[in-house]
Amino acid sequence: MIGLLVGKLLEITPPQITILVNGVGYEVDMPISHIANLPSTNQEITIYTNLVIREDAHTLYGFNKKSERDCFRQLIKVSGIGPKIALALLSTMDSNELQHAIDSGDIDVLCRTPGIGKKMAERMLLELKGKALSNVEFEVNTGLFKDDKLNSNLIKNDIQNALESLGYNSKEITVVIKQIPEGSDLAQSIKEALKLLSKH
Repeated sequence: MIGLLVGKLLEITPPQITILVNGVGYEVDMPISHIANLPSTNQEITIYTNLVIREDAHTLYGFNKKSERDCFRQLIKVSGIGPKIALALLSTMDSNELQHAIDSGDIDVLCRTPGIGKKMAERMLLELKGKALSNVEFEVNTGLFKDDKLNSNLIKNDIQNALESLGYNSKEITVVIKQIPEGSDLAQSIKEALKLLSKH
C-alpha cells in the first residue's frame, strides 16, 4: 500500500495532481477543497494516500491530512459508496463537518453532495453512526494555491472540470462561475464555487 508521498508538485488539473517522487510522476486524485489548499507548482508537498486497485485501474487518492484519508477509508466501506462519491463528500465538507452531520443525523447536509440521495444518506447514517470517521483531529490547512497570473479562462475551465467531476451539472456550474469575482485565483474560485453550490 502506498500511504504517503513526499515530492514536488508538478501539475494541477482538478480533480487530479501530478507529484514527482524520486524521478517517478504519480497521478493522484484529490478532493477539490484539498487542491485549493496546495502551494503553487514546483513546491514540495506531503500528501497522505490510499491506493484503490480494480480490474481496470489502479488509482491513487490523496489528502492534505491523515484524518481526511482515514475518513475516506471509512466512507468507501459503506455499501454503495465508491471512491468517487467519497471524494465528492470530502470536497464539499471536511471530516469534522461530516462527522457532525452523521452524529446529528443531518440528512439534508449529506444530500448537498452530488450523488448522495436520501436513501444513500440514510445508509450512511445507519452504517457510520457511532463510529469515528478519523483518528486524528482535523487541522485547518492554511496553505493556498497561489497562481494569480493564470488566465481567467483557464481558471474557469479548471473549475468547470473540477465541479463536473463531482457530479454537478453544467447549468449549475455556469450559474456559479458567473458569480465568481474576476481576478480570483484558483483557490479562491474553487472555495467560492463550493460555497455557492452548497446554498442551492
